[in-house]
Amino acid sequence: MYPRVILKGTLIKKSQQKRRTSPSNYKERFFVLDTQDLTYSERRPGKKPVQKGSIELARIKCVEIVCSDIPIPCSNKYPFQVFHDSYYLYIFAPDNDCRQRWVRALKEETKCNRLAVKYHPNFWMDGRWRCCHQTEKLAAGCHEYDPMGFASKKPLPKTPDPERRLSNPDLGKVVVVAIQNYIPHDASDLTLKKDQEYVLTDSSHPEWWAVQDDRGNTGFVPNIYIAEKSGSNFNRFVWYNKNITRARAEELLMQEGKEGAFMVRDSRQLGVYTVSVYTKAPGSNGEKNPRVKHYQIKDTEIEPFRFYLAEKYLFSTIPELIQYHQHNAAGLITRLRHPVTLGKDSSQNSFDVSQGEWEVEPAELVLGEELGSGEFGMVLQGTWRDRKVAVKMLREGAMSEEDFKEEAMVVTKLSHPKLVQLYGVCTQHSPICLVFEFMEHGCLSDYLRATRGHLSPDTLLGMCLDISEGMAYLESSNFIHRDLAARNCLVSKDNEVKVSDFGMARFVLDDQYTSSQGSKFPVKWSSPEVIKYSKFSSKSDVWSFGVLMWEVYSEGRLPYESRSNAEVVESLNAGLRLLKPRQTPSAVHQLMEWCWKEKPEDRPSFAVLLHELASLSDL
Repeated sequence: MYPRVILKGTLIKKSQQKRRTSPSNYKERFFVLDTQDLTYSERRPGKKPVQKGSIELARIKCVEIVCSDIPIPCSNKYPFQVFHDSYYLYIFAPDNDCRQRWVRALKEETKCNRLAVKYHPNFWMDGRWRCCHQTEKLAAGCHEYDPMGFASKKPLPKTPDPERRLSNPDLGKVVVVAIQNYIPHDASDLTLKKDQEYVLTDSSHPEWWAVQDDRGNTGFVPNIYIAEKSGSNFNRFVWYNKNITRARAEELLMQEGKEGAFMVRDSRQLGVYTVSVYTKAPGSNGEKNPRVKHYQIKDTEIEPFRFYLAEKYLFSTIPELIQYHQHNAAGLITRLRHPVTLGKDSSQNSFDVSQGEWEVEPAELVLGEELGSGEFGMVLQGTWRDRKVAVKMLREGAMSEEDFKEEAMVVTKLSHPKLVQLYGVCTQHSPICLVFEFMEHGCLSDYLRATRGHLSPDTLLGMCLDISEGMAYLESSNFIHRDLAARNCLVSKDNEVKVSDFGMARFVLDDQYTSSQGSKFPVKWSSPEVIKYSKFSSKSDVWSFGVLMWEVYSEGRLPYESRSNAEVVESLNAGLRLLKPRQTPSAVHQLMEWCWKEKPEDRPSFAVLLHELASLSDL
């Protein structure tokens, strides 16, 4: 029986560069997709087409669009990729509808294959992947591959017509700045690069706006990722109050009465803005002193980083400044925790963990023995619906209940086999608690010390690999852990290690824990930029991961165990680093040292670390 033809048409193919010396070239080819093969031929006027290549469908591991921010060097501007055997075939369609037809058809025909778990959303160019900067062409992908569908799962707005997207006369020329990077998940999305400028072309949808880059490419982006460069229109932000006096701001914030309740308002001076924030921080007599502090947003008028609140942490836009201080006090009396505004629902973007499928009935939860305790509260063993669970209970005064619920909101959005799984929350009694999967061997630091001398080199490497996999997922989700250490990882009965307590450090009210000057601050796991400037990023997590690997290979020893925090800081400033543990392979120690580079940009990403550790485990 002959194979059935599914699609055929003329597309442009890029050379696969099977040899390092092969030049890049783009050639028009006639493609035919049937139920067995994808073939492409050179068509010659007046002559029989010459077949140039054929890929058996059973050998295809991934079919996906390519999202790129670089100019496409051929006439067809809509690329997609076919990953087969050990090769990537890049094909360029003349329009997006054509690309969608080919990708959907290829995915349908290959969905039962042995497929890749992850893929690279950008091109392999100049000896590296543009998406994750890995330098091995066959390195594991950095985004999860969905073989079942082409369309994004997010609720995209209806695409505006081309004229409106390119020029909306109602908007005028509104310049926006990307607050953070955004990698497209759909053909209609546009890549955003942090701090770069774009022109806003459509803002009709409540969540997804269309912008145009400096090359004329237009696409949708989440509107929370961008801010107007002029900094003069903040009406869409829940924290902004246009015409509220200082006295009225104090009245509203005192009524709210929550630590870190804040608003941004117009100052008396035209074009100047003030941040007003409520705090219960103790006064000079050590007693709680509820009050409202006011900070004027300063403008240096020097591009590209103009705005700051305290200690000259400079930002391109005011929304970016507010977003930063929502996660870092960094010179303020307290972190900006709860936006308060008059005339708008200040909780419009909040998440009520007491509603829906995440709420655990107290009667279903049976509490048992204590497993441990930390800055965040006590952890008990428990039973819920006939399964063992770990129950994290909020310690009074450790953090506000609102922040604890905020952590639940974050955790419900993150799901990965190497992250400790959240089952639900219990908010109907005090103290409120989170219900997690039970990890039989408890925290990694304790387990390493208890099993010292009994874990094989393969087991130690596997532990590092597990953690890097979980952290690579957090990195790809633009999420920062902030307190990565062996004490914040848990071990299952099969020696599988999972990352826990991600993001919790930002909620702790204890100044000694959250300030680099405090005795409790995890200086020994912190990068230089965190110690000096409280500047957290995925690259500061990478530094901590290097220390964590040191903990694993030293079988639970405390880093710099004979030195004080001040002595550690002095050593780091002098360029000194932790010494190689006795049983550490040279290749693993090299990765540790790579994690401890002085400049964040010189450190590897977690995607690269995952690849390097996986390659070592294959040896």
